[in-house]
Amino acid sequence: MPETRHAPTPDAPTVVSVARGGTSTHPVELRTGTFLAPCAMRRPGRAQRVALTGVRASLCAGDEVELRVDVGPGAELELTDPNGTLAYNARGGRAAWRARLTLAEGARMTWHEPSFVVADGADVLREIDVVLAPGAELLWWETLVLGRAGERGGALRSLTRVERDGAELLVEDLDLRDSAERELPGITGRARVLGQVGLFGRVPADPRGPDRLDLAGPGTLWRAAARRTYLVDTELGPVWRAWGGHG
Repeated sequence: MPETRHAPTPDAPTVVSVARGGTSTHPVELRTGTFLAPCAMRRPGRAQRVALTGVRASLCAGDEVELRVDVGPGAELELTDPNGTLAYNARGGRAAWRARLTLAEGARMTWHEPSFVVADGADVLREIDVVLAPGAELLWWETLVLGRAGERGGALRSLTRVERDGAELLVEDLDLRDSAERELPGITGRARVLGQVGLFGRVPADPRGPDRLDLAGPGTLWRAAARRTYLVDTELGPVWRAWGGHG
C-alpha cells in the first residue's frame, strides 16, 4: 500500500501507521499533526524507523498534543523523538500530551523518548494508552524531568495504561502536581529525573536487580531516579540494550 501524507490542520493528531510487506516493514500513513511531524528513516534490517520532529514550539498553555501509532500484524517499528519535549510556563493555563499505541498480533515496537521536561509554572496532563494483541511486544524508554537547571519543576500528572489481549497489564496514575508533596521521602525525594524502561508482552531473563519490577502478566519495568539525567541514562542504557533496544 503506498504511503500517504497529509498537511497539518488545527489541533490535528500526528499519525504513524506501518505494515509488514514481505520480510520488511514500510509506512502506510505518516500524517503531520499540529505539533509533530513523522519522518521515515532508512535503517538496515526489517524494522521501519520513524523520527518525530517538532512543527512548532510546545508545550504551551492550551496545547493538546496527540500521537496515534498503529503497527500492523508482524510489523516492526522503531519510533524515536530526537528533540524531546519541553512544557513551558503555562501562566495559569494547562497543556496535554497524549499518545495511543495499537500493536496488532505479532507486531514489535521500540519507542525511545528522551527527556520530557516540565518547567516551572507548567501544568501538564500526560496520557499514554497502549493496546497489545497476542504476540505483540513493546519496548519503551521514557524520562520525566521536573524542571530545567535550577528549577523545581511545574505540575505533572502522568497516566499510563497498557492492555494486552483485552486484559489490563499496567494501570498507573503518577500524580506529581504538588511540588512539596512529591519531594517527601518515598515519593521522589531529592530526585528530579524519573526514568523507566518498560517491556510489555514478554518477560526478559536478565538483568535483575532491586529496580526491576515484574508485572502480574508478561511485562517488566526497570525504574531509576536521580538528580541528573545522565545518572538515569547510565543505569537504564544497559537495560534497554539487553532487552532489545538499539543505540
